[in-house]
Amino acid sequence: MKRFSSSKMLSFLTTDRTPHPGNIHISSLPPSIPTDQEPTHGEEDMAQGKGVETTQTQRGAPSVFPEGQNGGTDLSSTYFHHKVPIPDDDSQMWFSFRKLWAFTGPGFLMSIAYLDPGNIESDLQSGAKAGFKLLWVLLGATIIGLLLQRLAARLGVVTGMHLAEVCNRQYPTVPRIVLWLMVELAIIGSDMQEVIGCAIAFNLLSSGRIPLWGGVLITIIDTFVFLFLDKYGLRKLEAFFGVLITIMAITFGYEYVMVRPDQGELLKGMFMPYCEGCGPVQLEQAVGIVGAVIMPHNIYLHSALVKSRQIDRSSKKELKEANKYFFIESTIALFLSFLINVFVVAVFAEAVYGRTNIEVHDICNATGILHLDLFPLNNETLQVDIYKGGVVLGCIFGPAALYIWAVGILAAGQSSTMTGTYSGQFVMEGFLNLRWSRFSRVLLTRSIAITPTLLVAIFQDVTHLTGMNDFLNVLQSMQLPFALIPILTFTSLSSLMSEFANGLFWKIGGGVVILLVCCINMYFVVIYVTSLNSVWLYVLAAFLCIAYLGFVGYLTWLCLIALGVSCLDVTCRARDDTTVLIEQQPEFDS
Repeated sequence: MKRFSSSKMLSFLTTDRTPHPGNIHISSLPPSIPTDQEPTHGEEDMAQGKGVETTQTQRGAPSVFPEGQNGGTDLSSTYFHHKVPIPDDDSQMWFSFRKLWAFTGPGFLMSIAYLDPGNIESDLQSGAKAGFKLLWVLLGATIIGLLLQRLAARLGVVTGMHLAEVCNRQYPTVPRIVLWLMVELAIIGSDMQEVIGCAIAFNLLSSGRIPLWGGVLITIIDTFVFLFLDKYGLRKLEAFFGVLITIMAITFGYEYVMVRPDQGELLKGMFMPYCEGCGPVQLEQAVGIVGAVIMPHNIYLHSALVKSRQIDRSSKKELKEANKYFFIESTIALFLSFLINVFVVAVFAEAVYGRTNIEVHDICNATGILHLDLFPLNNETLQVDIYKGGVVLGCIFGPAALYIWAVGILAAGQSSTMTGTYSGQFVMEGFLNLRWSRFSRVLLTRSIAITPTLLVAIFQDVTHLTGMNDFLNVLQSMQLPFALIPILTFTSLSSLMSEFANGLFWKIGGGVVILLVCCINMYFVVIYVTSLNSVWLYVLAAFLCIAYLGFVGYLTWLCLIALGVSCLDVTCRARDDTTVLIEQQPEFDS
């Protein structure tokens, strides 16, 4: 009679005692563990011409990932049709602008997620509800985001694999599928916000002639058009994203100059971590800022984008150089995105903070702006969203302010739509070893995102449409652990990252930051759920919360083992080397 000696155990991937990023062996898996994953794109790169040993998979199938450095491309491949060469510039010892320019691109594409319509709405609500008092929260969230993006970029540079590929190789099957579903939910939620932003922008630009549902349908067509721009070359695609960021900087910067906010109050709110006279409303908004800025799918995206540069991963010098320049580029990109977010917060802090509905109603009535029905005749504090915020700017500063605002929102929605699609394709390819064409991928995610958005746009008004953003921010906040915990886990493993693994400072600091971010966002979720005022929803939320916390706890357990807390490893004997965790199949004794 057969019995299980262990049902699901954790074992370790055996590697050299002095591992190097260029010699991670697929063949080092124990023979009892089936290698059902294909060699990844990064492993193929490391194996070609580097004298690195690799084995064919049991199925004998070719790799599902394109061979970027050999010039082999696939029509369905994303972003990696070719790799950007890095120039040799030995004239500069520590820093070279030529090399920085060659590495420039991935960080700016990543920074677009910090400027999507969800972030813009969070910014304007922060200014309208708290004035300049929460700018320091925005600054802190952006710095935390930069540190997390640093980990994502280092993983992609050192291993040649992005986060989804590493998760696919190292997590057991069931947790891997659950993780993929959670990340897909975050991507779809972000996609819905972008659709909403674009639809509102089209409605404002046409003075209401294009209905909201019409704007939703237009986003289907223009997304397909823009996504095929990478046919003209990687650098041209990155330049196009740069143009969209420039449009956002000009439009929101114009609003900033026109409003002329108090610079003293702005600097005070940015660098003094204190919120005088703030209550629950401001606290909820502060939590919402963190949830809107740090987005889970952006971690997966950035770890993949850095693979677009030609880097010899057998050279420690080139790896260090790539990590340095990618970090500098990410810092510049996020600094620019932070300035644009500050523009939006400052505009609404100066123009809207403290105003009442009747006050704005009278101003709009005097200027002849339409949409007076948006402002009831009462003395309650004005509540704004992306749509109403544009109308308010038009009432106070003239129609030009309204149209320029709409152009900025449209640029934010279009740019984040395209990067969201790339995120989705990287995640699907990495987790499932499944390659879809851009057309199929966009059709899937855009259909899922548009269906509920279109129904709300047809049968409800703009208030309900913009109100969906609150739910979508909560949805994405819940998915944050499924990006932050894996990135800390894998960048802390010396067997995977060699000398580029996180040191003690980054392990402790990263763990504290991720714990803080997750706690803040869970508080945001609790606030939202308690505001629903429905017993049935409370019960449903309780059951979902148990499953959710159980899975987060499982990922945290693996992360702590990777960080060196070996006493938690109850399934394996203590070993000298802390290495990558994989699933061991059940063992049978006759």
